[in-house]
Amino acid sequence: MAKSSGRIYLAIIAALSVGLLVSLRPKKADGPAGGSPGSAAGAKPASGPSAGGSAPAGSPAGPAGGGGPAVPVTARVLKAERLDNSIASSGNVLANEEVEIRSEIQGKIRRISFKEGGRVKKGELLVKIDDAELQAKASQAQSRRKLAEDNEYRMKMQLKIEAVSQKDYDQALNELDLAKAESQLLRAQLDKTELRAPFGGVVGLKQISDGAIVSPATLITTLQEIDPVKVDFTVPGKYAGWLKVGQPVNFTIQGADTHHQGKIYAVDPRLDPESRTLRLRAMCPNPAGKILPGAFATVDVPFQTVDAALLLPSQALSADAKGAKVFLFKGGKAEPRPVQAGLRTDSLVQIISGLAVGDTVITSGVVQIRPGAPVTLSKVD
Repeated sequence: MAKSSGRIYLAIIAALSVGLLVSLRPKKADGPAGGSPGSAAGAKPASGPSAGGSAPAGSPAGPAGGGGPAVPVTARVLKAERLDNSIASSGNVLANEEVEIRSEIQGKIRRISFKEGGRVKKGELLVKIDDAELQAKASQAQSRRKLAEDNEYRMKMQLKIEAVSQKDYDQALNELDLAKAESQLLRAQLDKTELRAPFGGVVGLKQISDGAIVSPATLITTLQEIDPVKVDFTVPGKYAGWLKVGQPVNFTIQGADTHHQGKIYAVDPRLDPESRTLRLRAMCPNPAGKILPGAFATVDVPFQTVDAALLLPSQALSADAKGAKVFLFKGGKAEPRPVQAGLRTDSLVQIISGLAVGDTVITSGVVQIRPGAPVTLSKVD
């Protein structure tokens, strides 16, 4: 009984398998009359360019970065150029020498001998203060001195013959010394009644008139030597090691386009503790007197010169994770090249490594192009 049941089960499985295979068998297409039974109705048509079909939507148009219209750019052919690296600063123009003319004593102005804004020589008389009272005192002192000299001479002669004591002679000699000192004091006071130019230069505007009473606190005028002039300016402390006495500086004066040149003659031995800047002074000839003390100066200090530098506009450089790079024009395409930048000016960058003389570097449209992208040159510098 068990054997007959197993045979029945196997027969059922076999029948189901045959039915499944029959249902999965492909049906033959109903072709036209006389058609070949081998032609399949489900045959796919040929695709691809060889069959005249177009590429499916979304497929790449060509190699990466090489498709699309060429981008117009400008370029620069590298050549060795002179690079003057400089520091821009601001400063003030100072007179070479400047002094306020004041009287050392109190008195009445008898005469003013200078012309306002005029030039004077060293030692030239500027102002005369009344000295009548001092002259009278000087005459008295001169008389006392003459009397003391005669008395000292007589005492010396008498001392030789022991007619007077040494003490009497010493007293006469002391009186002579006092008379001489008084005479010298009055002579010095008389000299102070004449105000003379301590150096040659240009006199300023007078602040007093004839007959005025002056004292040491009274400003009479000013005197300035303006040929040459000084330029006082500061630079960041990091440049202290580059600047030396004798180094040239260029500057312009506010309101004028004329360029002037001078030389550094003094460097402050310390940095300002608050601003961390170094103070310097330059000297500049001023024979025509057109550079006036007190003027604001825009100073340019060249401190490093490279005779054969490769220079590019700043916009030609771009940066990525690996550093700075530029694009070269090679065979109508943009070729990236890593570079190392050096000195910089307002608009140019020195290239230390990565490029050579004669390379054509793309200088515009750097942000738009990609490695290998087609480009056309609209302008070459």
